[in-house]
Formats: sequence, C-alpha cells, structure tokens
Amino acid sequence: MRSAPARTGSAPATGGRTILPEAFTLRGIVLAGVVLVALVVLIPTGRAYVEQTTELRELRNELSAATQTRDDLQVELDRWSDDAYVVAQARERLSFVLPGERSYRVLDPDTVVDTRNPETGQAVGTGAVESGFSEDVAWYESLAGSVTIAGEAGARASEDNG
Repeated sequence: MRSAPARTGSAPATGGRTILPEAFTLRGIVLAGVVLVALVVLIPTGRAYVEQTTELRELRNELSAATQTRDDLQVELDRWSDDAYVVAQARERLSFVLPGERSYRVLDPDTVVDTRNPETGQAVGTGAVESGFSEDVAWYESLAGSVTIAGEAGARASEDNG
C-alpha cells in the first residue's frame, strides 16, 4: 500500500488541470446550463399557455352570453308566431280594436283643461265625451278632425289668456 503523498506548502498539485473552487464543479456548471436553457425554453411557452387559457375562458363566456341572447330572441320570435300574441300586442302598443268594438281612452283629469266640449260648447260632465264623429267616417278623417278641434281649442285658450 502506498500512502498518499503529504501535501506541504500552499500550492496544491494540479497535474495540468485548472483548479476551480469546490462550489463550482464541472457537473454543477453543466447542470446550471441545462436549467438555464430549460427556463429560456419553458418561460415563453408557459406564458403563452396562460394567455391562451385566459383567452379561451373569455371566449367561452362570450359564447354563453351569445347563446343566452339567441335563446331569448328565439323565445321572442316564437311568441310572435302566435296570432293571439300579435293581436294582444297590436291592442296594447298601437291601440287597435277589432271590428265592432269601441275604443275608450281614459284621460288624466289633470291634463284636461277644458270643461266645455269644443264642438257643442256644452259643459262636460264626468262621463265619456262624444266626439261627434260617426262610425262611418274613416279613422284618418276622424284623426284630422280631432287635430283641428284641438288646435281651435288651443287658439281660444291663448286668446283668453292674452
């Protein structure tokens, strides 16, 4: 058995190799290089994954909102396919009446300023006011007549005030 040569002095025997501190070994440097390359490759890939996942979540939310809107519009379209719904909407929105029916409009008492019928000059009671138009008159003629009556009543009211 040979014993290890005794080291004396401050300079170790190198045998022609470069000496690194013990913290930096060749394996450690190679491992650090591999980890660095892995990080350079994986960080952009991970960022892209997170961005695409977020975008996918947003698109799914938009899709569900669009699907809900489509379903609501389909229900509305199905309602308009029903003749009873169309008639009800025409009555409610446009004040249409069926032939043979009579339409009454309830006025707010605060908006009615005249206490006399503009056509007859008689005092208006608490009941319905007769328009003086017969049912044989077309609706547009009745409308034109009511506009004329309203204009005359407004002119008289401004003359009385002025």
